[in-house]
Amino acid sequence: MTDDQQIVHGIDRETLAGFAEHAAEDPDAVRLGLGASATYEGTAAHSLAKIDSYQLGGETIARETREYTIPYGGWKEVMEAGGWIGATDRIEPVEAALSALAACINVGITINAAANGVEIERLQTRVRTDFDPAVLFSLAELAEADSVFENLTAEIEIEGPDLDEELIDEWARRAPVYTLVSLGQDVDMSINTPAQVAGDD
Repeated sequence: MTDDQQIVHGIDRETLAGFAEHAAEDPDAVRLGLGASATYEGTAAHSLAKIDSYQLGGETIARETREYTIPYGGWKEVMEAGGWIGATDRIEPVEAALSALAACINVGITINAAANGVEIERLQTRVRTDFDPAVLFSLAELAEADSVFENLTAEIEIEGPDLDEELIDEWARRAPVYTLVSLGQDVDMSINTPAQVAGDD
């Protein structure tokens, strides 16, 4: 195998194959622990999200260059209509989730393309949905949450020699964020409040 054949999509295929073999033999060694936090900034819908350390095989990996921060908010026109003072545009969390889905679909496709030596000349994924905010604003019951989003679509534009549409579809569905948003997930929600102060008798 020549160097050109060995490196596909910026990945050394031999190293990738070795990593996959190691993952198959010892799944716990490559299991990831991921997380993020968001701190309220004093204006409704505004939070500063932070992403930093993660765990790989039970080991915590932290470094300053992973201390990403994202200022979340909403859409200026919607916030102005709703009474926000000094409304500005910020990334809305739903849009961030959609962009993460689009990017992760690309991850699923390109990692598997690299593993299989499939050349891709161009790849772009567009994700969109229709969003009904009625549940968010308590205009509809929480039980109606499954009607909040409609028409979630992912449009994949891909170019390259000898592409197999069924394989591309399969690789896209292997994307972790696709799994997160398309399959039922149980979220173990815990609420922490300050301890109640006992009143004087």
